[in-house]
Amino acid sequence: MPFLILALFITVPLAEIAVFIAAGDAIGLIPTIITVILTAILGTYLLQRQGLSTMAKTQQEMNAGRIPMEQIADGIYLLMAGALLLTPGFITDGVGFLLFVPPFRRWLGRTLFRRMMTNADIHVASSRNHTRADADPHPTNGPRSTTREQSGPIIDGDFEHVEPRDAENGTKARNAGHTSANKNSPWRAAPER
Repeated sequence: MPFLILALFITVPLAEIAVFIAAGDAIGLIPTIITVILTAILGTYLLQRQGLSTMAKTQQEMNAGRIPMEQIADGIYLLMAGALLLTPGFITDGVGFLLFVPPFRRWLGRTLFRRMMTNADIHVASSRNHTRADADPHPTNGPRSTTREQSGPIIDGDFEHVEPRDAENGTKARNAGHTSANKNSPWRAAPER
């Protein structure tokens, strides 16, 4: 892989120089420079338009509770397209414009995914199967010793009952069982059973 990257860094600029010379001979120096500038402007416009569309689709997928994998891949391809179009050259512009075509992006994504799956060794680890008993080294500590499976991460915490203060003089309220706590607060403690 490092050899491939080195080869690209050497061959792409040389190929771009050769295409610049050929284009300059065919249409002249000034039209060649204007064409390169126009492709950069057009690429910036396409990047903005398709980027905003991709962001809107990503938001829709997330609001629907789905992971926007296709939109994330599209975003990566669009960033690559923008970088290629801002790089002066006809070859990089051609590849950049290809990345703006959705069917080409999908084909490229499927091809890269298949290649990655055939050549990669993938390991997945998850903490969703832990039980509270596994997470608690001291199972005699009360209700945390239950062994039912959890649907998410285990959060350990402590609870301390604090008596409310009297609003007028800042002292602790001493009314038997009555507090001045906000009854509409979402942080209000649940009534004891």
